Amino acid sequence: MNDPNDSSEGTGSNSKLLNFWTGASNLSGPSAQVDLAALTHTGFVRTKNEDHYLAVRAERSLQIMLTNLPDDLVPSRFDEFAYGLAVADGVGGSGAGDVASSTALAKLINLVIHTSDWIMRIIERQDADRVMERMSDRFRKVDDAVRALAENDPSLLGMGTTLTVAISRSRDLFIGHIGDSRAYLLREKKLHQLTQDHTLAQALVDFGIAKPEDLATRAMRNVLTTCIGSTGERGEAEVQRVALEDGDQLLLCTDGLTEMLSDESIGATLVEADNADNACKALIDLALSAGGLDNITVALARYRFPK
Repeated sequence: MNDPNDSSEGTGSNSKLLNFWTGASNLSGPSAQVDLAALTHTGFVRTKNEDHYLAVRAERSLQIMLTNLPDDLVPSRFDEFAYGLAVADGVGGSGAGDVASSTALAKLINLVIHTSDWIMRIIERQDADRVMERMSDRFRKVDDAVRALAENDPSLLGMGTTLTVAISRSRDLFIGHIGDSRAYLLREKKLHQLTQDHTLAQALVDFGIAKPEDLATRAMRNVLTTCIGSTGERGEAEVQRVALEDGDQLLLCTDGLTEMLSDESIGATLVEADNADNACKALIDLALSAGGLDNITVALARYRFPK
């Protein structure tokens, strides 16, 4: 980890409080709570929203229907949840970006649904390794799906999309990323950028050729060096694991937000908001007030781990 709406075309925000339970014979209280919200807006310049987002919950459940075992030997019910967020920002002319981003997320969900052994809990190191390997493989398959669609339709040639995905299982958080959408973690009122932009601007900074504040660097911030799809070489996803703490906030967003707002402004907004839904609305409103030059998408999860 780096240093720890009216015109939304029918897409809006939603907020839910999710209670997660540990596996134990006495399931008397939640082990984690997640306040979840997501919101997208076309902005004031674009005529179409080419961003898409997903928020999902996976679960496995066991309920004892009949038994003569003593109550203290087995739980009457066991529920376990995993939680996921994803944002995708399409690129490409003639509306192809919209197709690329929607195809990427649809393919991702299809891959999850057809996985026979969902890893719902990280017990040993190899469990985490399998999750990360699986995430990398899914990014490759999503890339294949977007490229194959473009190859079969000349009007979609060259389309691509960013893709940033987060999966949490209790305190274990996994991030997969490619492009210039971002994942941030707010911890103890400090905002940390978890992902690295795959842009020419970032490459110039990484190689020591330019500084972030240089005009030439700023002009290259929207030039992607890799993404899902397009006609370029396949890029490998950046995959990482983070340990969540009580009070953490995870934000996924497209560059329609980060091009309009500074990290300081984003962090302050997350700190001030009283829930995830209001935080997403405030971020969108601030980006619109700053010009709304691109599609804007945010997805937020706020974690609590009661003792």
